[in-house]
Amino acid sequence: QVHLVESGGGLVQAGGSLRLSCAASGRTFSNYSMGWFRQAPGKEREFVAAVGWSGGNIYYAYYADSVKGRFTISRDNAKNTVSLQMNSLKPEDTAVYYCAGTQRRPVSGTYSYSGLYDYWGQGTQVTISS
Repeated sequence: QVHLVESGGGLVQAGGSLRLSCAASGRTFSNYSMGWFRQAPGKEREFVAAVGWSGGNIYYAYYADSVKGRFTISRDNAKNTVSLQMNSLKPEDTAVYYCAGTQRRPVSGTYSYSGLYDYWGQGTQVTISS
């Protein structure tokens, strides 16, 4: 089992940057695929980015089209952390951001499905002012 705690949220102006971090407990963190999701007020939770584990030391990054080129997901297995570097932030990026983890492999190959993830953090608020 994995316990996830996000940090790094805050208020920034449009065009600015933030770096979110997610600290994970557990001894097999390297075997987990990790994702970031977000939920804006009145909207459904949506996929942001994921780093999928393909076995051994092979990981692949996936991004929602809306953040591709602006956000970068990374992980440090030695520190049991996954991070989301967010650049060129826009007001529409405002949301609560959640870290999620899973050991399951997606049937269709996509890590964007929230139901794939078994473990979730409590979320961190990101607010972008215009």
